[in-house]
Amino acid sequence: MNTLAAARPDFDQQGERSDGERLAAAMTSFVSDFGVTAALHMESCVRCGACADACPFHLATGEAKYTPIHKLEPFRRAYLREASPWAPLIRALGLVKAPTIADLQAWQELIYDSCTMCGRCTLVCPMGIDIAELVRSARHGMFKAGLVPDRLALMDRAARQWGSTATPGDDLPDILAEVSEQYGVEIPCDLEHADILVTAAPAELDTHTKALADAARLLNRMGASWTMHQGGFDAANIGFNNGDVELQETLTRAIIDTAVKIGASTVILPECGHAYGAARWEAARWYGKALPVRIIHMTEFLDESIASGRIRVKPVGDSATYHDPCQIVRRGGLEAAARRVLGALGLQLIELQDHGVEGQCCGGGGGVVSNQRAAPLRYRWFEIKKAQVEATGTRRFVTSCGQCRITLDTGAKQAGWDRRTESLLELVADNLAD
Repeated sequence: MNTLAAARPDFDQQGERSDGERLAAAMTSFVSDFGVTAALHMESCVRCGACADACPFHLATGEAKYTPIHKLEPFRRAYLREASPWAPLIRALGLVKAPTIADLQAWQELIYDSCTMCGRCTLVCPMGIDIAELVRSARHGMFKAGLVPDRLALMDRAARQWGSTATPGDDLPDILAEVSEQYGVEIPCDLEHADILVTAAPAELDTHTKALADAARLLNRMGASWTMHQGGFDAANIGFNNGDVELQETLTRAIIDTAVKIGASTVILPECGHAYGAARWEAARWYGKALPVRIIHMTEFLDESIASGRIRVKPVGDSATYHDPCQIVRRGGLEAAARRVLGALGLQLIELQDHGVEGQCCGGGGGVVSNQRAAPLRYRWFEIKKAQVEATGTRRFVTSCGQCRITLDTGAKQAGWDRRTESLLELVADNLAD
């Protein structure tokens, strides 16, 4: 046994604060997040356990600690003691134990390693409790306490310094020039005026550069007025995942403000699930009014462009199954759009056992794939996902989220599985009609 690994604590922490200071920071954040909606959710749980069989990590392990509502236990206790209608009496009589720093340290695994905030538990809850949203609020308190997995904390610091987890904005022109030369496609950068601002996920600036080039190919084929821009190019969702709400607002505002600056009416988000949630749904709350630009996911762009005839595709003539990204489909509403695109490609779609709004998570969203400590748990879940794909008997496996693709490909490599996860965007670009 590796003694260093054996001695490693089960949690990470940042900064030099005392345990008491960390606990106080978390509790202050929890209380500030207890609005009317959170209170209704906290009061509504009847402990029925319906959420257990919705969670991929509970299904993969059978361990009770991975039951979604259990992941909120310290948050629930904080609510009962500090914000519930009977809070003074509960404190006076000691009816609910106050969360301790040890509770928060043990809790880190449950809300960062074994929760993707996929929302499937929310879907099945008979009381309508949005467990995924409550986990996100809980992560906010953990971030304030400096109790975030180290890898996510490192990415957070990079985004604060650079405006991106992948690269400083100053490097964007060089990166785009390299991708442009590699794939033989023009990628405009920093145009003063454009109708469309295109953003990227970090992987598209490194691992999935073909997706970036293919987006450019489609837009150029249409004759669109578009650009990428140093001022707002990375649709990363690291603040969303970490609980760093202030950072996520800064990142999302940068994109929208850049679009306004160049006169763009539309922002196209990359094939990334949580980017969609952060920029499409959260931004309006931060602005406090209707957004000045339309924000759409790449799947919406493909669907609308094919339907309008601006993009024409030739039939592939094959069978395929489709992985529904949680944030795009279940929490974003784009269930039909991807299927229309697959239909335009002439693919015979054979659905997974769990699909559409009931689809099962890839197991790596919400920052879990970036948290190496969670890898063994992800791999256990992947075996179930793999079995569902194999049961369809299809030749192609497609998704519309780059993070899902990374998670699924990593799982396939670990399992020695020879199936590749394909990008919906790349599939369209590879089958353009003349």
